[in-house]
Amino acid sequence: MAPATVTIANGAKWEDVAADRQRHRDATIAEVRPPVPELRPEDVPLNTTGIPKKLLTEEEIRVTGTNVEDLVKKIASGEWTSTAVISAFLRRAGLAQKLTNCITELLPKRALERAAELDEYLATNGKPIGPLHGIPISVKEHVGVKGQDLNAGYVAWVGHVAEDDALVLQCLWDAGTVFYARTTQPQTLMHVETSSNLYGVTVNPYNTTLTSGGSTGGEGALIGLRGSILGIGTDIGGSIRTPAANNGIFGFKPTAMRMPLTGWSVAMMGAESIIGALGPMSTSLEGLRLFAKTVVDRKPWLKEPSLIPLDWKDSAAFFPDRKLRVGVIYNDGVVRPHPPILRAMTELVGKLKESPDIELVDWKPWRHDLAWSIIAKLYFVDGGADVKAAVEASGEPWRPLSKFILHDNPAVTAHTIPSLWEAVVDREKYRIKYAHLWNDTPVDVILCPAGPGVAPKIDTSRYWAYTAQWNLLDYPGIVFPVADAVREPEREAPFAYPEGYQPMSDSDKYFYDLWREHGAEGYKDAPISLQLVARRFEDEKLFRAMQILLEEAGLPAAIPA
Repeated sequence: MAPATVTIANGAKWEDVAADRQRHRDATIAEVRPPVPELRPEDVPLNTTGIPKKLLTEEEIRVTGTNVEDLVKKIASGEWTSTAVISAFLRRAGLAQKLTNCITELLPKRALERAAELDEYLATNGKPIGPLHGIPISVKEHVGVKGQDLNAGYVAWVGHVAEDDALVLQCLWDAGTVFYARTTQPQTLMHVETSSNLYGVTVNPYNTTLTSGGSTGGEGALIGLRGSILGIGTDIGGSIRTPAANNGIFGFKPTAMRMPLTGWSVAMMGAESIIGALGPMSTSLEGLRLFAKTVVDRKPWLKEPSLIPLDWKDSAAFFPDRKLRVGVIYNDGVVRPHPPILRAMTELVGKLKESPDIELVDWKPWRHDLAWSIIAKLYFVDGGADVKAAVEASGEPWRPLSKFILHDNPAVTAHTIPSLWEAVVDREKYRIKYAHLWNDTPVDVILCPAGPGVAPKIDTSRYWAYTAQWNLLDYPGIVFPVADAVREPEREAPFAYPEGYQPMSDSDKYFYDLWREHGAEGYKDAPISLQLVARRFEDEKLFRAMQILLEEAGLPAAIPA
């Protein structure tokens, strides 16, 4: 595709830039053959997840219903060609866009050319080119794709073009993957929803009155509809884990500096007070592990020397006796989770109590309110000047959650060098305190909510600390679905707020009021997910612990097709 020409730099208004990007997106979907089925708005229910099976072919449903670990085998054996696989995912991704508004562009021409090359290689050599031969991967827009627009959700940045593929894409390309879709993100990249002036709001496929989450919400919705089974996200406060939770899929935030970041586009480039992480989202736990192992096995630190030169360990080597000690957090002491989350926590813990291999420990969270105040001071160390400049350069309006995190956030500080030093010292003191807490209460992993509720109503995601807590500590985390959703209000009644409940904080009151306003009916069909966390650089150990926990609880390690 030719670079965008309707840009702020060329004198266009922000509305015209946005309209042009949407036209471009629609044109890329129109290239897909056979054409993506048309939809009338009146035919789309609140829960859109049943639509693809009604409109796609049986073969397309079978292909897109296959998880990464099985798809690898089917392509490598020659049962399915990469071309057939990519064609199926292009159609389902185009349909997902029409249902949830999750795509910035499809890449049909380059994806099908790549698939044909891979098919030819397999036919000629009798073996796959790499461990992910022919696997389709969707990519969050601000992770650069060579020759494509790279705007990171800012209208003013439309027209910036990636000079090369991001390093993570280079690693995955070497492993045989195919990049076929790019997905939406919010203005500023600092929402746990996905809302921008370029593309509008990305909604939740299970209930379109709810958010898909963010900032990797396009991936969340796309994978939730199986328009992708493996995608790339980024996370500095919950941006992989929140959309994974909201859409009932698996998401992994690794320890920072294990996955390469070279080639992504962000404001405040070079800020190191809180370092974001890049990681996978998938329909299966094994999909996450295959992604992480594949990238790390390519030794990206040889090209990005700031990365930690740490080989990927065999997860199976951990817990050979399957004995697992799990800390449990029901409530962070700042915001009480909504009833469906407390029910899911209670039911899962009840299942784990029946296992002789699982020891459960009541974890006492230490000052999670302090943790948020520390990390909030470290997100925008220039007082938000760089982000504000990127937004205001186009004249685009501020989205509600951009205002919330930047303008209405009392912790935002324009640091001096000494005040930044002091804030980093506070970060380190908190990390040391939590390390001592873990040492004094030795557990292997911590089980906790991934947020104060299921997917929130649009523009109401105003509490990140169930995920940002672990960004401050730089602990790896996996979000996983519990194979349940919000249904009848009666199920939530035993976990309702007590009569005369007194909120613990302003944020607690906000979410208490949301539940009183909407109740279970307002969040109907929203998937329920939880989070598992390990200590820093114990990423592989976390995967093994997650596998054991799911097995012992009788929960699936992949979402059903």
